[in-house]
Amino acid sequence: MRSAHPLERAVGMEYYVSDADGVGGHLRASPEDFRVTELEAFETQPVDADTGAYPHLVFRAELHNWETNDFASALSDRLGISRERVSWAGTKDKRAVTTQLFSVKGLDADDLPALDGAAIDVVGRAGRPILFGDLAGNAFDIVVRDAESPENAASVLTDLQTLSGTAEPTDSETLPTGAVTVGVPNYFGQQRFGSRRPVTHEVGLAIVRESWEDAVLAYVGNPHEREPEATQAARAYVDETRDWAGALDRLPRALGYERSMCHALVENGAETPADFREAVETLPTNLQTLFVNAAQSYVFNRVLSARLERGLPFDRPVEGDVVCFTDSDAPADLALPDPDRTQRVTETRLRTVERHCERGRAFVTAPLVGTDTELGDGEPGDIERTVLDDVGIEPGDFDLPGAFDSTGTRRAVLVRTDLGVVRDGADLTFSFSLPKGSYATVLLREFRKGDPAE
Repeated sequence: MRSAHPLERAVGMEYYVSDADGVGGHLRASPEDFRVTELEAFETQPVDADTGAYPHLVFRAELHNWETNDFASALSDRLGISRERVSWAGTKDKRAVTTQLFSVKGLDADDLPALDGAAIDVVGRAGRPILFGDLAGNAFDIVVRDAESPENAASVLTDLQTLSGTAEPTDSETLPTGAVTVGVPNYFGQQRFGSRRPVTHEVGLAIVRESWEDAVLAYVGNPHEREPEATQAARAYVDETRDWAGALDRLPRALGYERSMCHALVENGAETPADFREAVETLPTNLQTLFVNAAQSYVFNRVLSARLERGLPFDRPVEGDVVCFTDSDAPADLALPDPDRTQRVTETRLRTVERHCERGRAFVTAPLVGTDTELGDGEPGDIERTVLDDVGIEPGDFDLPGAFDSTGTRRAVLVRTDLGVVRDGADLTFSFSLPKGSYATVLLREFRKGDPAE
């Protein structure tokens, strides 16, 4: 275990599990170097099914260098329909080749337009739209180019095999010829918080504390050294003056959300907490929810880091843990945790639950804190309470208005996958699958050990 990059520590990822030095190198040198294919979990009817009962056309799109939201907007513009009629299961990054399902309400297959960088295949029809989360996971083929020390990959792989707790590690000097089972802490990745300016959790924590002015300042002010100088200067002006009209003169036009908040504050006078809350609520509902989700994710990451510090296992429970069981509807080759099926681990149940975890039927969890959260007992519960005290929030604080409210859930602390690594000179290709909600970059950071913003 070793300390992580400062940008990662800022979002609660305090450590790398692997002690070995990283390979370095670059991700996404081209879109083809980052391939993502959804593991589908959505049932359809034939394309000629009755459109009255099955109004949603479902198609599979291979997208080259398209961010999912941008593709949905371009598709709806070409069709001349509302963007709200286009739905998908998981949002994918732009600089990649991604294959995923979409649905469009009230569309015939012959009406699908051709879009540059998109290969579209009609799958069928459905009675409801595809919703966020309607997938089992994602399969990845990712190339790290120009690694400075590609020989280090074997040692990192060995360390990650140890964390998985499934088998004896392979030779740390050479890469295995096939896939091996590895495990990493199921951290929320850097993109959850902002890859270059990780502040969404800071905004979310201020919201949970109902410090609405602090939430505005965390988003509109709060300059980051990786931003352009003009942007840093405008944010610094906000921090120093609280002059919202002056901020509008200085904030770049590209910062549309920040500007909308300033407009609201100019109009309402910015005198009361309600005025600042109104400014936050000018933002899209999904972004308001994202702020609170990021706060939950930050606390979760901190809990995992503290578990690593204390040397508690990730592949099996200790007394006081809360485990969840496997989703019975998941594909046979992908273990998917079901956070709605949980059990508290007592002394008398410990060995039985350990066996379930060994067989991949159960998973140790940590909380994504919300109003319904029941913290663990014993040492796991002590970790959770210590982190919450340090952050300055408690479960009841998530009883919030509108899009900010959250009941919480639980999330597995470990993600396992069968990982294949192939070396070609200074390039390394990683092939693996992850359940939905887990981040490929969290696995790759163990191998690269570099700046997550690169």
